[in-house]
Amino acid sequence: MHFRPLHDRVLVRRIDAEEKTKGGIIIPDTAKEKPQEGEIVAAGPGARNEQGQLVPLDVKPGDRVLFGKWSGTEVKIDGKDLLIMKESDLLGIIDAPVAAKKAA
Repeated sequence: MHFRPLHDRVLVRRIDAEEKTKGGIIIPDTAKEKPQEGEIVAAGPGARNEQGQLVPLDVKPGDRVLFGKWSGTEVKIDGKDLLIMKESDLLGIIDAPVAAKKAA
């Protein structure tokens, strides 16, 4: 199945947090918080402004983003747990580290 969000909505896949701390302590599932970082899977065409013109989104599929703890609506598509949210619920885009850019 292919899903395309409408207007200024995006489909986000949560990126799981690390299973253990830097010190090597393994974090059990019951103590973990839901990750607030994700990857854009699909994005709508954009919202319309007061003049009726289409304003494209600032994010695109593949972007890594941060979002609020309680943002979005949880859905299951093709057996995968995903979130649908408005672009305004996103806090920002995570750019690749400078060291990774130099290596590429």
